[in-house]
Amino acid sequence: MKIVTFGELLLRFSKPDHMRLTQLDMFTSKYGGSEANVAVSLATLGDNVEYITRLPDNAIGYAGAQNLMQLGVDTHRVLYGGTRIGTYYLEPAAGMRASKVIYDRNGSAYYELKPGMIPWREILKDADVLHVSGITAAISQNAADATFEALDIADELGLKISFDINYRKNLWKYGADPRQTLKQMLSRCDMMFGDAIEFEYLCERQQPPFTATDSNFEMQMEEYGEWFDDLHREFPRCQRWLMGMRNMVASSHHTLTALLWTNGKLLQAPIFDIPDVVDPVGVGDAFMAGLLHSLSAFPNDDQMALNYSLAAAAMKNTIPGDFNLASDEEIMAVIQHKYNKSSLYKITI
Repeated sequence: MKIVTFGELLLRFSKPDHMRLTQLDMFTSKYGGSEANVAVSLATLGDNVEYITRLPDNAIGYAGAQNLMQLGVDTHRVLYGGTRIGTYYLEPAAGMRASKVIYDRNGSAYYELKPGMIPWREILKDADVLHVSGITAAISQNAADATFEALDIADELGLKISFDINYRKNLWKYGADPRQTLKQMLSRCDMMFGDAIEFEYLCERQQPPFTATDSNFEMQMEEYGEWFDDLHREFPRCQRWLMGMRNMVASSHHTLTALLWTNGKLLQAPIFDIPDVVDPVGVGDAFMAGLLHSLSAFPNDDQMALNYSLAAAAMKNTIPGDFNLASDEEIMAVIQHKYNKSSLYKITI
């Protein structure tokens, strides 16, 4: 199975040792971005994945593509043009201090992307799945138009379409209605992921809160089941709905679980306790990659697909940077330990 992911590659800047953005004059940098994160995760798991984006025609753009290529992602049809790469600045959470993100993406090579620039028919003719996220349509009107162009052609060619809500309030600056645009994308997809907050925003409906601090927390599965049934009636094409749920007990101590609605049934995963979070950026992308990997790895086992996606996401919390570099062997070991031991698995490094 070949999977194509489409979105903007970014440079992430942050200060070392949890320092604030206003401290010192030194930044560390890493490449990342939601759809690139998914591609790297899939390549690490051994899947056939191609990443499509537009990068600046300079050394920074080439280095970004090479970084992905070294991690096993096919980048040979990345488009080059423009002069700058999008960036974001991250101040990680620490203690009672919340994390902070500042975007600098206006005028980037991807921001200036227009419909007709990417040869989608050539790219997608031998693909099985196209993956996009809400961010692909949030950057600019032209980028949104290019995203819907890709969705239309993928639909025409009979691909499965994968979608991550990825609602980022601070990115929607060009006048589009975020909720309506995201709903238009969701109506075209066959499988999707979102965290609980994104589900609530998109569907304008509150759900039971996830406040787990240990394995004794009881999920209100009947209420969730009714909630997902209503969603499926509104968006009948989507057959696999994966929702990640996180509770931040402290800045470096999180609990994590997930629900998967598919084939008219709602499945529940166990609760993971992660007492030593290293980097939570990209956890949602690890969820999505786990679900996509499961299409071929566990095609007839929905519970395993859910467990695998959650274990992959939990592992991402232990890895610095945007990319989830957990191997299939490591993820399977986490699952085996989880089900052979207690219902609350502690991940440490």
